This record gives sequence, structure tokens and C-alpha cells, in this order.
Amino acid sequence: MLYLTLGIITSVLAVVAFTMFGLAIRQIVRTVNVGRPVEAERKGPFGQRLTMAVVEIVGHGRMLKRPWVGVAHWFVMVSFPLLVFTVIEAQGEVFDPHFHLPFIHDWTVYGLAIEFIAGTSLVGILGLTAYRLLNSPARKGRASRFMYSKAWTAYYVEAYIIGLLFAIFAIRGFKVASDTFPFPVWATPISHAVGAVLPGEAAVADPAIALIAAFKLVISYAFFIVLARQLTMGVGWHRFLAPVNIYFKRNADGAPTLGAAKQMMDKDGSAPLDFEEADPDEDPFGAGKIEDFTWKGLLDFSTCTECGRCQSQCPAWNTGKPLSPKKVILDLQRHAYEKAPYLLQGINAETLAEKPDDSHAGVDVLALLEKPLVGTEEEGGVIHPDELWACTNCGACVEQCPVDIEHIDHILDMRRYQVMVESNFPSEANTLLKNLENKANPWGMSEDKRMDWIEELASQENPVEVQVVDDKLDADTEYLFWVGCAGALEDRAKKTTKAIAELLDIAGVKFAVLGGMEACTGDPARRLGMEYVFQMLAQQNVETLNEAGVTKIVASCPHCFNTLANEYPQLGGTYEVVHHSQLLAKLVDEGRLTPVESIDENITYHDPCFLGRHNKVYTPPRDIMAKVPGIKTQEMHRHKERGFCCGAGGARMWMEERIGKRINTERVDEALTTNPDTVSTACPFCQVMLGDAINEKKSQGEAKETLEVVDVSQLLLRSVRGAGAGEAAEPAQA
Repeated sequence: MLYLTLGIITSVLAVVAFTMFGLAIRQIVRTVNVGRPVEAERKGPFGQRLTMAVVEIVGHGRMLKRPWVGVAHWFVMVSFPLLVFTVIEAQGEVFDPHFHLPFIHDWTVYGLAIEFIAGTSLVGILGLTAYRLLNSPARKGRASRFMYSKAWTAYYVEAYIIGLLFAIFAIRGFKVASDTFPFPVWATPISHAVGAVLPGEAAVADPAIALIAAFKLVISYAFFIVLARQLTMGVGWHRFLAPVNIYFKRNADGAPTLGAAKQMMDKDGSAPLDFEEADPDEDPFGAGKIEDFTWKGLLDFSTCTECGRCQSQCPAWNTGKPLSPKKVILDLQRHAYEKAPYLLQGINAETLAEKPDDSHAGVDVLALLEKPLVGTEEEGGVIHPDELWACTNCGACVEQCPVDIEHIDHILDMRRYQVMVESNFPSEANTLLKNLENKANPWGMSEDKRMDWIEELASQENPVEVQVVDDKLDADTEYLFWVGCAGALEDRAKKTTKAIAELLDIAGVKFAVLGGMEACTGDPARRLGMEYVFQMLAQQNVETLNEAGVTKIVASCPHCFNTLANEYPQLGGTYEVVHHSQLLAKLVDEGRLTPVESIDENITYHDPCFLGRHNKVYTPPRDIMAKVPGIKTQEMHRHKERGFCCGAGGARMWMEERIGKRINTERVDEALTTNPDTVSTACPFCQVMLGDAINEKKSQGEAKETLEVVDVSQLLLRSVRGAGAGEAAEPAQA
């Protein structure tokens, strides 16, 4: 009677659980489909995407960046599909304690696999639970990456897994004790150890097996019921949604979802938005309401596992600003699942005005439907403006996310709406946009100023003549040197420009520049959200480059490098683009540049975000320094893919930091822990930002007066020509 009762109860519970779970999946799919269409490239090719997803999931590369946590999570992840066999077995054991699976029940390899995975998963989940407890917001405050995570759901999932694993070993132990266990000791040592302390009499063991099996089934089916009732329970749902989200990531080849900014697409998602024909009432000018995001965006929101890796690496969050990439995603998730049911019923502000509906007790449906995505608390916004505008586009969040959420795309979409539709953005950015529109550079200088550095180079002690493109590139010109606005107009960055030109001249590389014909690539405008200005500048540059017959470009600014290489192909400008550190490292390897002068300094290198995380160029700058005699390098704590931003990206270089600690100051504080004589980098924006922070530290007596920020090209030139060559060794000026 006991077995029949347990069997009926668990069977009914199974039907209820899986019915509710199926309906929940249907609701998630319908909610995700509220979003706009995505570009066709997201959907194929099937084989390549499937392979990419399997490799990423099984390889667990993102998770293994924190090794022990990654290994523990891998075993827990693998246990989820494998231990389903034990749940199926339990459904039979409640009817008959001696039930076993057909065919595989006595295979030693099966017994060993369950033993090993269950054992390692138990150790892993206990370790992860302890880690969460030790790093809880209550203990660590803002330093906890679990701040804003729903604690009860995480502990519930962990408790369920622990209960399931203990139940597996308890059932196995009773079978060992009653001598009905088919596997040898060497393959199942934990089960035999448990069985050694349990009673083996059938009158005790059989009911115990059935009751424990029922417990295992009840907590398993309850898990699916809880999931069905909690559609925003990311820590539970991600095990089902993450593979789908990874499959639909931007790049089918598995490349990082960084580099190019997301294109603005028309309402059908079938073609890039044409501003001349676009209708703001029909076509999405960014995201002003939740349904303006693509369905991939809504899938991102649904998939978030609340692990907080993005938050722990965010430079804005780490310097006391309100932006938490995790909180942004979770706030958008909550809003999507609150609003979607009404949208799916065809309820909107217009239908409510025509036919008021009072059936939604306790819910102000009109307020929910008209809730702005971006706004202060008084305005009822989902995302506070201070969160939106704190983002530097550094990519740390995307780099760290184990389920491939594309945070930057969603922040950029909201910025686009605020800039192009609402005209609501930080006041300092007005000057930036006016300068870009009127003078084609962020500083608003005249185009003839772009060639001042050429005159300075020609008049120095070791003069270098630089060819300026008149109409077409000469046939023997190997590279167009894209100088960039900072490299041409900012005094500190100009030293890098001159150093690169000298080195190319010494190496015998034939190059030319556009001079006054060069305009800003548009990166600051695009990252601010003003896509129209970006496209205006980009189309102008593409036309200039194509008419000049340019095929190969070397760029000194990682922002220009990224835009030219990854974004201009969207507008018909396809070129072979290299960063100057890549080209210079190649020239050193080929023996065309030979460092001879020893530079006896301790140097720490700062990874520019748009060179490193966005484009995976980490090695060339370090290779250059490794070839310079005398240099001793020491990495900062956060480097390479975990490098910390300087604070200039996302158009932040032209916006004031008014909240928390300045990001560049935080980075310099970290650099100072290495006791450097020099901080090196490979980006003019970073050079300016770090130089400003170092000068501030000098004025406060917290840094050596001789400390300087230089580009790796300046270090190389000092060694190639001698320490006194040019201006390359001069300290950064305020």
C-alpha cells in the first residue's frame, strides 16, 4: 500500500510539474517574441552555430577564468542531464524498491559515471554554496558580486541539488546494505561507504528506498513547479535558456560579442536603417520601450543567472557609480515580464482609453504600459539616467558573462533613443556633437591643424618627411597611416604619432596620411548613441578612403582601429586594418627595427579596452617591450581580458565624472602598486586619461615626479634611436 500511494502521489505530481513547466516555457517564448526581429545572420548557419554552442558550453571557458569556481560549476552542470537517469529510476523505485533501468542497470561504467559525477557535484555545490555565503552582500556589501541577486532563489536551487545528491547516495547505500547493488567497490566507493553504516534488512531497506526515492521525486518536481511560478528565476532557468542564448550570440564562429557596435536595423530586422527613409514612428530609433529591443535582447534578459561576474568587473560599479550591468539586465527582465502579458493580449494605452479595464486588480496597467525605460525615480523610469550614462563600453561585462548576454548592445539601444528621440543626454556631450558635425573632430579644431605634427616632424633634429595623400595613394605606398583626431590634435598623443612615423621611416615602410581630408571615424558619436552623426562621418571617410584606393591601414588609436576594421565594412568600407603595436612588433621580429639602447626602467602596461577586450590584441605591445633592453615589466593585478578601463570609452572622455571615484584615478592607483618608473599603453585616450590622473597624484605628492605615461611606440623609438631622440621620452603634460 505504501509503494502504491507513493507511486500515485509522485506520478500525479510529475504530470502537474511538467504541465506547468511546459506552459511556463510557452510563456517565456511568447514574452521573448514580443521583441523586434533580429538580423538574419543570428539564425545560421545551423551546423556552425551548434558546434560553437557545444564547444562553449562543454569547454566552460568563461567560467574557468575563476578556476575552482569554474570546475565546480562544470561538474554541477554536467550532473543535471546525467542524473536525470537516477530520477527516472526513482519513479520506478517508489512502486518497487528493486526496480532498475533496463539494459544499463548493471553496467559498471554507468555505476561509475553516476558515482563520480554525483560525488564531484556534491563537493562542487557545497563549495559554491559556501562561496556564496562567505561573499554575501551582508558580509561584503558593495564588494559582493551577489548584490542585487535574488538570494532565496539561489539558496533554494543549491538546497535542491544538495538534497538530490544526498538522496542518490542514500538509495545506493541501502542497496549496498541489502546486497542488491550490482556495482563493485572500486567503481562506487562512496555508495559502499554509506552502505556500510546502513541496515540491510529488507523490512527496513525497501521502505527506506521507496521513501527516499519519493523525496527525490518530490523535490525534483517541486523544482519545476517553482520555476514555472518564477519566470524571472534566472539562477534556475539559465540551465535551460543559456544554450539557446549562446546559440544565437552575434558571432557564429564563437568570436567575442564585442568589437563592432550593434547596427541599427529597420523594423523588420532585414536591413540596416536608412536615415533618409526611416520613420521614427515605425522604425526603432533605439529602445524607448521594452518591445523596442529585439527578441535576442529579451532572451538575454531572461537568461541572466545573476552570478554578478559582470558587476564585479565593471569599472563604473568599482568606482562607486550606480551602474551595475547585472542590475540593468535584471531591471529590464522584471519590466519585460510585467508588461508582456498585457502586450500579448493586445492591450495598450489606446485600447485602455477606449475601453477601461478594471479586471487587473492592484495593477495600474496604463502606468505600466507607459513606463519609460530611462528616467529618474520621480519619472518612474526602469533604468536611472546615471546608470545609463556611466557606461564606458569597455566590454568587461560581455567578456565575463558566462551566458553571452550582450549588455553593451542594450545600453547603446537605450542611449540611441535618449539622444535621437528624446534629446536627453549629458550637457557636455552637446559640445562633442556640435564639434563633430561642424569640424569633424571632438575638439572643434580646424582641419589644417591636423597637419601641424607633420611640420613639427619635418623641422626636428632628425627630420622625417611624411607623404600626404593628394588624390590617390602612390602605387608603392604600403599603408595609409590613420592618425586619428587625438593623434593629430592632442599634444600628448601627437608625440605617439610622431614616434610611429619615425619608426616606420626607419624601417623603410612606405606610408602616407590623409592630412586635412581625414575626419573623425565617428566612434564617440556612435558610442554616445548619435548614430546619425556616426554614419555621416563614416560615409564621408569611406568615400575618401575608397577614392584614394586604400586597402591597408595602420591606426594608432584603438577606437579608430576598431571602427575602421569592424564597423566600416557595414558601410561599404572593407580594409586590412592593423594597430600600430601589431605592425611595430612585426617590424621588430623581421629585424627592420632593432632596439639597441637600454631603458632601465620598471614599466607596467595598461591594456586599452578597445584594443584588448574588443579585439583581442594583447601580445604585440608586450612583445615590443620584451625586445627593448633593460625594461623590467610588471603586470597590474587586473590585466589583459580582466584589464581595468581608463574611463574614456563610450564617449565618457567628453563627459564629466560627478559620482564616485574617477575611473582613471582608480587605474593609476593600481598602477602605482607596481612601483613603476613608467606606465605604458597603446591608446591616445588612455594616455590622456592616465596622464591626467598621474599629474594629479604628483601634485598631491603620491607619485614620483619622474613618472610618465608613454605609448609603446615611444619606448621603442627611444631604444632604436637612443634615449634622447625626439620628444618621445618627455613626461605627459597636463
